[in-house]
Amino acid sequence: MKKNLFYQKVYLKVSKIPLGKIATYGQIADLIYAYGHARQVGWALRRLKLPSTIPWHRVINSKGEITMLLSRKGTDWIQKELLIKEGIKFNSKMKIDMKKYLWRPKEIARRLEGNPSDIKDA
Repeated sequence: MKKNLFYQKVYLKVSKIPLGKIATYGQIADLIYAYGHARQVGWALRRLKLPSTIPWHRVINSKGEITMLLSRKGTDWIQKELLIKEGIKFNSKMKIDMKKYLWRPKEIARRLEGNPSDIKDA
């Protein structure tokens, strides 16, 4: 899969995450049939020019945390502020309640039910 096509798939899927919900890097990878490529999803999002119309800030790690790194040059703190503005709450350890805020698109439910003919992947 070309990087350009991979990035386009990531951006299209991330664009579907609703306001007030979050997804994980691994979840986005799974939704675009790129199992095991969570890190590449992160790299794709990191390449966006900010500000962006793609809600990159709604994608977090599987622990329910924002990945805080010096190399992010402050985008980790921007991400936190954007999520707070959308009503997403953090606990005292900077974690998000995944049960409450995790995006659960209908296509995941269909996959779990084993009905692949109903899946429409964008």
